[in-house]
Amino acid sequence: MVSVWTVCAGEPPLEDLSPFAKELHARWEVGQNAPAQRRNEDNRSCHRLGASIRYFSIPDCIYRRHPITNEIMYPSEASLNGPLQPGDFQVIRTLQDEIRQSLPPNAILVCPLGLGHHVDHQLTRHAAEGLNHPLWYYADYPYVLRDNAQLELMEQEGWVSQVFPISVEGLAAWMDSISTHGSQISTFWESELAMRQAVTDYLYWNDGIRLWRKPAS
Repeated sequence: MVSVWTVCAGEPPLEDLSPFAKELHARWEVGQNAPAQRRNEDNRSCHRLGASIRYFSIPDCIYRRHPITNEIMYPSEASLNGPLQPGDFQVIRTLQDEIRQSLPPNAILVCPLGLGHHVDHQLTRHAAEGLNHPLWYYADYPYVLRDNAQLELMEQEGWVSQVFPISVEGLAAWMDSISTHGSQISTFWESELAMRQAVTDYLYWNDGIRLWRKPAS
């Protein structure tokens, strides 16, 4: 059974949103309850894929504040793709504890590479790598379309990859599942039609979905 784990699904302090968070809510057209709408989108997406879903308690990066100073750690578009802030290292430990409690002993864990350097993807990878559990890695789509150089470097470093073929039905399910995330389509594509063409092109470019493993030490 495949399970999709949404790491940053926690509730934000809605009475104390940053100007940047309010700006994003307006762009997404979700009102004040963005996390709840995103979870609804996740549910529809995973239902289309035939996967179960698990939500974790950590809020999205645009809501997170430093645990001591209470300052917003990611107050701008540029900060979303920069370095992790020191205040997030406690968040990583919290996430590791939550994953350990949920992870079946023989589970195959697949985590993001962090292509594009989105801080939530970086945080997830840091947490997963601290679990002492075998890992596969996936390329963060659609960020990989803008950051393919890291994959080339990984190949030079001896990372092992494997392509998993995707059927016509699987491709349709993948595109349909993306389309349920209505609040995010405009961030990456001009339209749903453009999304479907981009996903199809990406799949045929790779002959399927490619996953990576670190080289043996």
